[in-house]
Amino acid sequence: MKILVAADGSAYTKRMLAYLAAHDEWLGAHHEYTVVHTVPAVPARAAAVLDKALLKSHYDDEAEKVFKPIRTFFNKQKIQATYVSKVGNAADVIAATADKGKFDLLIMGSHGHSSLANLVMGSVATKVMAHCSTPVLLVR
Repeated sequence: MKILVAADGSAYTKRMLAYLAAHDEWLGAHHEYTVVHTVPAVPARAAAVLDKALLKSHYDDEAEKVFKPIRTFFNKQKIQATYVSKVGNAADVIAATADKGKFDLLIMGSHGHSSLANLVMGSVATKVMAHCSTPVLLVR
């Protein structure tokens, strides 16, 4: 199975990894894993005056902060994964990556807000599910 793991480095990502570790059916060398993290874009006016190498370094550093503990987790499980970081809106990037990559499953953590909270604040998970044709496993 080709699995996309969406990660933001929060406690919800850690909870999702713990769920994977506890459920053998989702974790194992017989699956192909890609971990995606979306780094918020630096505002266009600021990005225009920054050195491109400095900007790229910023994006890479932010992604590595999220990927480092996940790499450790997968290495302990003796599992290889591909790591992809993109710049942009998290929901849009995750949904597009899942669809374009023809993944069988997208696994992501969720804050578990109520419907009212989602209405007021929005939710990356809600937006991903609305725009993604890939099945989504939400871990709360």
